[in-house]
This record gives sequence, structure tokens and C-alpha cells, in this order.
Amino acid sequence: MSAKEAREIINHLKKWQGKLSGKWKVRATANQATIDKGDPFGYAELVKGLSVMQEQITLSATDRKHLNHGIEFLCEELADALGKTHDRVRQIIDKATASQPTVA
Repeated sequence: MSAKEAREIINHLKKWQGKLSGKWKVRATANQATIDKGDPFGYAELVKGLSVMQEQITLSATDRKHLNHGIEFLCEELADALGKTHDRVRQIIDKATASQPTVA
């Protein structure tokens, strides 16, 4: 991943306003499909949506696992592309996930 692509992913994290399913089973299946694809933009949406949900409700064990996996993936990819530390990238991700998408 290039630095330009990394910045695009961070911007996507900030702006994404998609809808998450309120049904845990549907959400878990969709999140697992996103992880299986390995698309960084999909990971960004997963992290944003679950981070916001975590502020609103208690996440299921599966949701927490998916969120942690997504954050770890993004931290590794973005840190490498941007030449920043894992901790600094985590701060960037936390800041980018501050705005709220809609929960369906």
C-alpha cells in the first residue's frame, strides 16, 4: 500500500456513513466476509461501524473480535505505508472513527 492509498483509507474512515445491521448474525456474517476479502476500505468500514456501535451498545464477542482484528489490520498496513508508529496510527484511527454512521 502506498502513502497516498493510506491517506485515502483514513479519509474513507472519516467520511463513511454507511448503515450497519442491528441484527448480530447478519452483521457477523457481513463482517466475516469483509475480513475474508482483505480489502482495506472494507476493513475501514468495519472498524468505523463497530467502533461507533461500541459507544452505543455492548458489542457481542464476535463483534469485538472483528473490531480488534480490523483495527490491528489497519494499524499494521497504515503504519507501514505512512512510516508512523503503531500507536500513532491507532490515534489516527480513533480520531477518524469519532463521527457516527447510522445503525439500521
